[in-house]
Amino acid sequence: MVTGNAWSVLPRLLRSWALPLGLAVVSVEYRLAPRTRFPGAVEDGYAGLCWVAEHAAALGVDARRLVIGGKSAGGGLAAALALLARDRGGPAPIGQLLLSPMLDDRGDTFSSHQMAGHDTWHRASNATAWQAVLGERYGAADLSPYAAPARATDLSRLPAAYLEVGSAETFRDETVAYADAIWRAGGDAELHVWPGACHGFDTLAPHAAVSQDAHAARTRWLRRILPPA
Repeated sequence: MVTGNAWSVLPRLLRSWALPLGLAVVSVEYRLAPRTRFPGAVEDGYAGLCWVAEHAAALGVDARRLVIGGKSAGGGLAAALALLARDRGGPAPIGQLLLSPMLDDRGDTFSSHQMAGHDTWHRASNATAWQAVLGERYGAADLSPYAAPARATDLSRLPAAYLEVGSAETFRDETVAYADAIWRAGGDAELHVWPGACHGFDTLAPHAAVSQDAHAARTRWLRRILPPA
């Protein structure tokens, strides 16, 4: 939401998935807060999704095989993008890959309090980022689900979802709750809670067994969700 860029994650993403699975990867360099507040970033994502779908033939990609995804803030934005595309009747991705997603601005889950001062991204960091994104709307009772997907009351008709989070992570409970809400709405969600993992565990320790297990699970899901060309 407030820091980073595409190239902080793209090299590893290309090595891990694009080359082995034969995928084309498009990364939206969305605007960051506080210079650009909600709805800037999610609108950037929607513009990118529409552009890819519109130019699929020229890009050599199949518009029927689009998967949206992200990690941390990017995971929350991908979840918001799935809601926005559904409600606007825009391009329809077949999947949403939500890795340790930042979904809930309220900071009132048990894990948010439990991991305060312990997780690599804890409640103080989280509150700072959400305030940067929302400004005067921070904490508003009627906040849009396109800002914080955990606020959504209708999770029906969404793309199949893969959700993962660490058990020792601030975002643990909001991720679990989001998967449960998708199931309750009759949707398709695969949820993984990796034992002992903190926020960004696979970046901090890519060779750890839990990181390898997480990578394998994501890859299996992608192989299942993407139909043969």
